[in-house]
Amino acid sequence: MSTKAYKIWNHSFGWSVFIIALITFGSTVEPTASFWDAGEYIATSAKLQIGHPPGAPFFQMMGAFFATFATAPEQVALMVNYMSVFSSAFTILFLFWSLTLLFQKLPSFKQLETVQARIGFFGSAAVGALAFCFSDSFWFNAVEAEVYAMATCILSILFWMGLRWEIEMNTPRGDRWLLMIAFVIGLSFGVHFMGLLTIPALGMIYYFKNYKQVTVKGFLLANILSIAVLLVIFKLLLPLTLAFFGNAEVYFVNSFGLPFNSGTIIAALAIIAFFYFSLGYTKKRNWVNI
Repeated sequence: MSTKAYKIWNHSFGWSVFIIALITFGSTVEPTASFWDAGEYIATSAKLQIGHPPGAPFFQMMGAFFATFATAPEQVALMVNYMSVFSSAFTILFLFWSLTLLFQKLPSFKQLETVQARIGFFGSAAVGALAFCFSDSFWFNAVEAEVYAMATCILSILFWMGLRWEIEMNTPRGDRWLLMIAFVIGLSFGVHFMGLLTIPALGMIYYFKNYKQVTVKGFLLANILSIAVLLVIFKLLLPLTLAFFGNAEVYFVNSFGLPFNSGTIIAALAIIAFFYFSLGYTKKRNWVNI
């Protein structure tokens, strides 16, 4: 099967399951606010206000965008709910594309020269994606303004990008996929920390790609290191970064009598300088694929 033909089939089936999911969730969307956090998210999104800690700024900015399509005040809740509808439909799309990437590794799907084989290949991925589409918990989150629909969308995008990274790993294009993965993980902080759960999966993808002889010791070590990276980001990097800004603000204002926000600006410049010199060092040591 040629690459062009594969893309046509892959995109046709993928966008078909997207439309099915979009129609399903759009026809069953909650017309107003649900009686829990959804009402708060709708109000804070529409007015770009502050929600309950730890906050979801990216979610609320996207909610404000969808709220602009409301033609009357009573339609604001419906429009913000539609954000979850589209997020969930895109989740099904990227889940389908992830399944086709995984199915390519199965020996039974190596040859796709006949129409029957192609229908079996892409139809299997469609069945798997639509099974998740119609599952109870996912459908429940897909029709109301809660962070879990968008968080699941980010999860599916990250896993799909991880599989694309695996195909082109250790190449310049592979590094671009890795950079995009890091960017989307950063965006996930503005929705829900659930996006971090892809990090152990990415660690396993790296391990199986670069170590052909899998051992019990190596497998356990890869798991431990992957979870360690997750814990460093979640328990150390994120809270310590925020604490660094806060402590810098208190120190420079109280100790040197500088105006408010001086410590925040100095902390930001310090972080920018760290990344600038770190990137220069890695380039000097040739730790990049070019």
